[in-house]
Amino acid sequence: MAFTIPCLAVRGSTGIGISQGPPTYDAVSSFRKDDSKNCKAMAFSHKGKYFAWINGMVVKVVLCETWQVVATIDRPKVQALEFSPQDTYLMTWEPFVVSPANQQSTPNLCFWDPKSGNLVKSFVHKKQTDWEPEWSKDEKVCGMLINNDVVLYEDSNFDKILHRINMAKIGRFSIAPSTAPYHVACHMPGKSGQPSFGRLFQYPKFQASQPIANKSFFQDDRVDFYWNKHGTSVLLLSSAEVDKTGSSYYGKQTLHYLDTKGQTALVTLGKEGPIHAVQWSPKQTEFLAIYGFMPSKATLFNMKCEPVFEFGTKHRNTICFNPFGNIMILTGFGNLRGGVELWDMEKRKLIATSDAPDSTLLEWSPDGEHYMTATTAPRLRMSNGFKIFHYTGTLLYERPWNKQEELWQVSWQKFPEGTFKEKPISYKAVEGIAPSQPQASKQVYRPPSARGQPSTFKLHDELDDPKPTESNLSKNALKIKKKREAKKAKKELEAAQSQTLSSSVAENGQTNNPTPKVSSVITNFELSEDPEINKKMKKIKQKLEQISKLKEQQAQGKQLEINQLDKIKKESELLKELEQLVL
Repeated sequence: MAFTIPCLAVRGSTGIGISQGPPTYDAVSSFRKDDSKNCKAMAFSHKGKYFAWINGMVVKVVLCETWQVVATIDRPKVQALEFSPQDTYLMTWEPFVVSPANQQSTPNLCFWDPKSGNLVKSFVHKKQTDWEPEWSKDEKVCGMLINNDVVLYEDSNFDKILHRINMAKIGRFSIAPSTAPYHVACHMPGKSGQPSFGRLFQYPKFQASQPIANKSFFQDDRVDFYWNKHGTSVLLLSSAEVDKTGSSYYGKQTLHYLDTKGQTALVTLGKEGPIHAVQWSPKQTEFLAIYGFMPSKATLFNMKCEPVFEFGTKHRNTICFNPFGNIMILTGFGNLRGGVELWDMEKRKLIATSDAPDSTLLEWSPDGEHYMTATTAPRLRMSNGFKIFHYTGTLLYERPWNKQEELWQVSWQKFPEGTFKEKPISYKAVEGIAPSQPQASKQVYRPPSARGQPSTFKLHDELDDPKPTESNLSKNALKIKKKREAKKAKKELEAAQSQTLSSSVAENGQTNNPTPKVSSVITNFELSEDPEINKKMKKIKQKLEQISKLKEQQAQGKQLEINQLDKIKKESELLKELEQLVL
């Protein structure tokens, strides 16, 4: 079997081109580059058989096996395109226009045969928002939203509406990406004072009394659907542009769970604020959410909507699983810095970190080993270009654009499922290249007169809450304050020591030998006159208290997460560090 190299399609002000991915990065010579400056859209078919684009005059379709044009569609007004799940149809949308000579206008949503470019069927769809028809995975069922009704076709017979969902006004709908039995999720906005509903139906039972799952909620202007890979569970992200309680400038979002067994739940989030991102793992047994005011929180949930792992609190708003679900990226784009974290999802362990500042786009390669980041216009018109990284965070390739050019879109070629195999994860970084652009300095600016001298100033003080200064206290008040803090710290440490000795339990549930007694020097310590040492001692005590609480939970039979067990193992190191600080 020949080695398969995923290709990248690039669209910008210089036209459309195709280049190979790692390890060659060469331009595909068999593809004839389109130099048009009006390429408005491009797309690979879901199975990777075709590639299509719009150049402002015609729609062109090439066969990816040869990269030769197989169809040319003369529709210069087309603004968007998409393929059906099995690559059977190419769908295009163009603006709906009514003229005095043509009051009815012409159909603007068209289905084409990508092999020949022949028109199969055309419809009227006035808005570009949500113009794409919904399909089942095997293309047996196709649905569209027309005048707040869902109309459904079967077996590619678009001349006959086989079923219609019209029991109430429907805002949005989604067909599960699965084969039979088919399921359809609908959002039915509520009227004034009435709740909205998210309802899950099994095709073709669409009566008001027949939903297999039903969830009600308030404050929703829009609902987005997130299906797991096999279409057995769906998350409904309801969003309101205005939070009527006045607690948030960013509106209000809630996350709801429904599945084909009839189970529903409200996903309880552990921090106030907006929901920035939601995504299912391709392994379909877990989903991840980033939520809360910045710095945001990232939590992994199981199928019961129970949190199973916390990824900490950082400035992040983007989730991206690789095609196999064994590696996941957390990062922050838009107005965030763009620090990329790569996680081993089986071990719940951080593989590597990298930087992708000013990025507007991130996408995994179909091989699951490489990912691409890009800075594109019109979001950012400066420093356009794209980069390719290995999952260990190593930069392998970069393609910058000059100041006169704009990059609009970069997309990996798609392939049928099973083309690439999941490989074991290696934590050893591969050989790469250095970025061409200088990295922003992380050093705090210091005036020339202070350079070359030691500095105790810390930027943001490690993001801890700032502590009040002691410079304005009298000597007597400062002495009393230190004695009071020393007495309090002594009590806290003795309490932590007794809890540690009484709740030492092994990971397998068996009792360990008691923790050795802490030396009398640590037990009877006083705070030093160095505020930096005092700060470190207080942090260690806080960590010891957290470990003590975790041991209590473990003794009560609670199942701890891997990161919590790792924290318990660090107890002896913390005690030694505290003893050294006291001495």
